[in-house]
Amino acid sequence: MSSVTVPGSHGRAVRVDAGGTIRVVNTHGTQVVDFWALRSDRPEIAMSMQHSRIRWQNLRPHPGDEMLDEERSLMLTLVEDTSPGVHDTVIAACDPIRYQQLGAPPDHRSCCTNFAEALAALSVTRSGPVPAPLNLFMNIPWDLDGNIRFEPTVSAAGDSVLFRAEVDVIAVASACPQDLVPINGPGGGKPVDVELVTSP
Repeated sequence: MSSVTVPGSHGRAVRVDAGGTIRVVNTHGTQVVDFWALRSDRPEIAMSMQHSRIRWQNLRPHPGDEMLDEERSLMLTLVEDTSPGVHDTVIAACDPIRYQQLGAPPDHRSCCTNFAEALAALSVTRSGPVPAPLNLFMNIPWDLDGNIRFEPTVSAAGDSVLFRAEVDVIAVASACPQDLVPINGPGGGKPVDVELVTSP
């Protein structure tokens, strides 16, 4: 096994071969993680939340659920989830425009920036917009009228999710830098590090 620390407000990418696993550990229990998977042979093809939700028949993945790409092909399987299972598949990754709208300084980090930096560190180039992420540990309650709220994560320190790669993938994780809405803690928690643990 190998482990990579994702510092709070930053991102990291790792390669996972078919049959290998990647565990995303919420080290402190308070951190939302934007998570993506790209095909290693064709990085422009990404894990797709809208296609995966059809397979799950649910707005959240559960152990045993399959993650599909934009061509409806299988990429990952969610093998294990030790958290309460509260994740989000609706909200876009934060970007500089979002922080500008919230009144943040121009140099505020974002998950979209983290995604690009993490891929660049692996010398991976990809055209097109940042895909919609699987927002691990993100608590976005909804009601029957379709209204949503941004609430702090309900995970505990050490909670994790484990994925098995069904094809060779590049997994990207961002310890979300959002500190202006309360997803990382009441009033906007301080982003903290998480861990990626891979196994062949």
